[in-house]
Amino acid sequence: MFLSFEILIFAEKSHCIVNTKEIGTAIKGRRQSLKINQLELSELAGIGINTLVAIERGQGNPKLETLLAVADTLGLQVEIKLKE
Repeated sequence: MFLSFEILIFAEKSHCIVNTKEIGTAIKGRRQSLKINQLELSELAGIGINTLVAIERGQGNPKLETLLAVADTLGLQVEIKLKE
């Protein structure tokens, strides 16, 4: 299963554009298929429960390292695309 999102970097100003709704849906679906609750996943990934809840709801702008920790814990592969 692939979890992918894009990071767009522009010459004058850096922007991180992540479709958090799709990422949240993928993370929640994988967590549920593994029969792990949110508290267990947050502890295994080393993140706060509120952070995980926000990610699954597609809210906020989570750090890349946070998304990678969650994805790794769930056995998901992350694909990062850089664009001009």
